[in-house]
Amino acid sequence: MTDRRSDDVNQHPTAGAAALGVPTQEALEAHLAPYAAHSAHSRGRRYPEAPPSARTEFQRDRDRIVHSTAFRRLEYKTQVFVNHEGDLFRTRLTHSLEVAQIARSVARNLRVNEDLVEAISLAHDLGHTPFGHAGQDALNECMREHGGFEHNLQSLAVVDDLEEHYGAYNGLNLCFETREGILKHCSRENARRLGALGERFLEGRQPSIEAQIANVADEIAYNNHDVDDGLRSGLLTVEQLAEVELWQTHYEAARRDFPHIEGRRLIHETVRRIINTLIVDLIGTTQANLVRHAPDSLDAVRAAPALVAHSEPIAAQAAALKRFLFKNLYRHYRVMRMANKARRVVVGLFDAFTDDPRLLPPSYQSTDAALQPRLIAHYIAGMTDRYALKEYQRLFVIADN
Repeated sequence: MTDRRSDDVNQHPTAGAAALGVPTQEALEAHLAPYAAHSAHSRGRRYPEAPPSARTEFQRDRDRIVHSTAFRRLEYKTQVFVNHEGDLFRTRLTHSLEVAQIARSVARNLRVNEDLVEAISLAHDLGHTPFGHAGQDALNECMREHGGFEHNLQSLAVVDDLEEHYGAYNGLNLCFETREGILKHCSRENARRLGALGERFLEGRQPSIEAQIANVADEIAYNNHDVDDGLRSGLLTVEQLAEVELWQTHYEAARRDFPHIEGRRLIHETVRRIINTLIVDLIGTTQANLVRHAPDSLDAVRAAPALVAHSEPIAAQAAALKRFLFKNLYRHYRVMRMANKARRVVVGLFDAFTDDPRLLPPSYQSTDAALQPRLIAHYIAGMTDRYALKEYQRLFVIADN
């Protein structure tokens, strides 16, 4: 009897874990609402794997993302300011961590899957190019005749194919729900090529609550932290921001409550209050939407309108802040100068590698001429800011020794 029980444990890892006192995935997620994504009910992975013990499928996804090469590279990829412009400005890595923190707070209050929210948040920018949106726009233009370039699709390519960590398959082999959340946007043409993952874009359906939360948390994080970085850099001033209702309301409240503080402390207190207001409003409005539509399953969430949202007044204020940043920060002449340099670097690299693919590392060279441009895009997209600058110098600058 003892030997037979031992064999059963080996053949059924989940049952074996329970027999040893390790909680099952169902037990770990027993507190979740019925409309949440549950690991035990995942639509699975591209390559079947034995279930994990002592953690859920979505925790496993999060862990794989954190240990990936692409995640480490985010430390040296631009958010707004290029890495060498200062040590205290946000990077894609710090931004992703801030998105995950905001998203987990919202998920906990809504009783949905924090681990899935965190996995999506940490992976959502894995496919971003060096030099932020300027690099993405430049690479998209370079790839215009070859299917274009979009960082959401590139993030999916990273986790599906480009990471090389496991002997059995390329990529990280993440769950369907994590991959779905990474893919925030997708053209109908690309959606048709993605099979089940692209169906919601063709059918007008929603992703999971967790994916919706990560999407809104992304906006909350970058809008407010771009304000902070803009003020730190001197490209924005507190006087300019007075025209933005969301800022000025909280700035005046902070000054009233703490009349003795000024400078960076006052800015941090204001940004902190804005983020808190946005999160509290998001939770309250989403809870009201959940009561109104009463989804009783993940499938019901997919069939409903978007449920994760701000109230109309707060949404309008957040949109006004976004417009202000576009006009006064993202289009500031100093940011535009750096963006222009970034475009030149990306286009220069792409053109050089296209003219002579032998300049590429061997793993990015192909005898298939139709495939070569996409391999070049993969190579450039995977670069950090400083690596792209060094590669540009290697190709175009004759060192004077």
